[in-house]
Amino acid sequence: MLALIPARGGSKGLPGKNIRPLADYPLIAHSIFMAKMCSKIHRIVVSTDDPKIAEIAKDYGAEVPFLRPKELARDDTPMWPVIRHALKSVETLEKEKYKYLLLLDPTSPGRTPDDVEKAVERLENNPDADGIIGVSRPHFNPIWHCVVEKDGWMKPLIEEGTKYHRRQDVPAVYRINASLYIWRCDFIYRSENDWMKEGRYLMHEIPEARAIHIDELSEFEMAELLIKKNLIMLPWIC
Repeated sequence: MLALIPARGGSKGLPGKNIRPLADYPLIAHSIFMAKMCSKIHRIVVSTDDPKIAEIAKDYGAEVPFLRPKELARDDTPMWPVIRHALKSVETLEKEKYKYLLLLDPTSPGRTPDDVEKAVERLENNPDADGIIGVSRPHFNPIWHCVVEKDGWMKPLIEEGTKYHRRQDVPAVYRINASLYIWRCDFIYRSENDWMKEGRYLMHEIPEARAIHIDELSEFEMAELLIKKNLIMLPWIC
């Protein structure tokens, strides 16, 4: 399995967030530490366009065998072509093939080695699945709580939600939380456009408390607080 950590240099919401210190380490280092603790991961590669990020990633044990092309590092660049480029580049350089690719977004540092190990095991045991995606249950259920404005009036986002009268009766809803994505590499090569529409996926649930995703300063400060108060336990931090 190839672990891929995407970390471009530009970030409008929080400049320099990928190397900003979180619990005394650059944010990207947490994904590297986690990957190094996973027995099923054979190589850890960072895809970045930024030489400074590349140097820091290498200092913490990742490999940066190429710099990402500028056309794949714009604000509006989708992640899928970045993944396909990285997989093809690594396999071309190594002249070897990988079976699985694990995407580790550095802005979601709350996943653990146990999450990865269990997710990979489920995928290995389900040959009809193209991948497995990290999810969690949000604190509110959108079937019951989400509304839209229509013609000036509040209307339920999901009409069927009005038939439920007790919270306990509403079907469970999960959100993709960016904690982990694992795909079979042959699917990555087959799917050129939209991984969500073109694939069949299993879900790996992690607690919502660990499903942190950092795009803004307030989210960074909240993650720092949760870690310092031991409300989120990261096994690579003693």
